Amino acid sequence: MISAVEDLARLLSAGNVVVVSGAGLSTTAGLPDYRGNGGGETPSVTYDMFVSNPMWQRWVWQRNQETWRALDALAPTRGHLLLSSWERDGIITGTATQNVDGLHAKAGSVRVAEMHGSFTRVACIDCGEITSRRELDSRLRALNPYTVDDPQPGHAAVLAEADSGAAAASTFIVAPCATCGGTLKPDIVFFGETVQALDEAFEFADDAKTILVLGSSLLVMTGMWVVSRGLSSGAALAIVNAGPTQADRLADLRIDTPIDAVLAEADALLRGE
Repeated sequence: MISAVEDLARLLSAGNVVVVSGAGLSTTAGLPDYRGNGGGETPSVTYDMFVSNPMWQRWVWQRNQETWRALDALAPTRGHLLLSSWERDGIITGTATQNVDGLHAKAGSVRVAEMHGSFTRVACIDCGEITSRRELDSRLRALNPYTVDDPQPGHAAVLAEADSGAAAASTFIVAPCATCGGTLKPDIVFFGETVQALDEAFEFADDAKTILVLGSSLLVMTGMWVVSRGLSSGAALAIVNAGPTQADRLADLRIDTPIDAVLAEADALLRGE
């Protein structure tokens, strides 16, 4: 373990590190280690379902309104804060994240490609305007004063379950876009929708000396695409993840242990402590 962390510190000290982060980076903040689909076994509402049927729009926004504040209240983990400090120090040149929790930004990271979007934003599918989720909150609360918040981050309906019975019963009132009157959507990539920020993530990977995977099994292919792009440009690959990943056989360094502790030990080595 000591030798592995020393190897990680050497890769970090060379700079031009691009991080690929997944749900495992946010577990100590209180989120489950998977890409949420509403929290159950039912498939999620897809993009086509959402845009074609007001019933699903009401249901998605009901579940979003009930749960978004639990995510908004989360604080970044020690790992997020260390990554932000390494970006400021010029060690990390970019982060490609599969997470929608916004914790990289809360920690102060700037060069972040949010490939699956962000729970903190709202998009109009008609005019394309992007606004803050907090700005929409007061409008939805005025329209739906009896909505009850769910305080558990693990219940966050990142992608609402396609529960047709519950959706049909929903009387939630959806707010239109304040600019054009169009349809608002959580700025999260639904299944069947084009992945966001992938070009930016590829640009990061093209110039990387090291791709550092943190908390992702790489089963969701966006992360694997960024890893492959970096490897094709000659980057080394380091993986810190609890459990196997799709890229283990390609890794120059593999550490299977809690992320925050590994990053803290690597940071101490970088600072000569």
